[in-house]
Amino acid sequence: MSAKGDSSAVLSYLSGLTLLKQGAEARVYRGQFLGKAVIVKERFSKSYRHPALDEKLTHRRSVQEVRSILRCRKAGILTPVVYFVDYVSHCIFLEEIVGSVTVRDHINSTKLSEAGNERLKLLAEKMGQILAKMHDEDVIHGDLTTSNMLLRKGSEDREPDLWLIDFGLSYISSLPEDKGVDLYVLEKAFLSTHPNTETLFQILLKSYVASSKKSSTVISKLDEVRLRGRKRSMVG
Repeated sequence: MSAKGDSSAVLSYLSGLTLLKQGAEARVYRGQFLGKAVIVKERFSKSYRHPALDEKLTHRRSVQEVRSILRCRKAGILTPVVYFVDYVSHCIFLEEIVGSVTVRDHINSTKLSEAGNERLKLLAEKMGQILAKMHDEDVIHGDLTTSNMLLRKGSEDREPDLWLIDFGLSYISSLPEDKGVDLYVLEKAFLSTHPNTETLFQILLKSYVASSKKSSTVISKLDEVRLRGRKRSMVG
């Protein structure tokens, strides 16, 4: 659902919400909307940009985020429901995944035991499968980290469901290089956040390759991006 017109009511509504964080691109709030727990993302203007350019770029980013979420949901990937979008105030009202934990916290809290390692391997496989499905839909997340993946328990006899969130830098692209860069961003974030987990990331990649219809060219591009990254590190 989207709206255009007077955004004063939306901005007034935001004043009653709890501000969770403010980044370079947006403010994120938590609250209630029509009786549902929501996360509201408000993209704000950048004073250093020309107003017309700023409006155009901010609008495009909001459209890309909503489009990516909807495309993922249509493909069966768990992402938050988009409840409402106001393209004047640049606010997106999203389902809050209540009762979830970030994959980052889950990995860090899982004890290093045989049972714990097996659970993490299964999680890595699931991550690879979901990212393969996302890329096969030509969605580039743009900010893949274990903080932007959530786990929430389903029924007692099932593994927790895995959700993808924060599509603020996402866009649609069929280019293998864009998908390779997406995986490279995740690899760098994964290994810096979770030291000594190279084996887990290799399991993730193996699952990605097995699940994706277009993996060969993507992995080839990933290797190219890795090589460029190593060269830059040596020069630096």
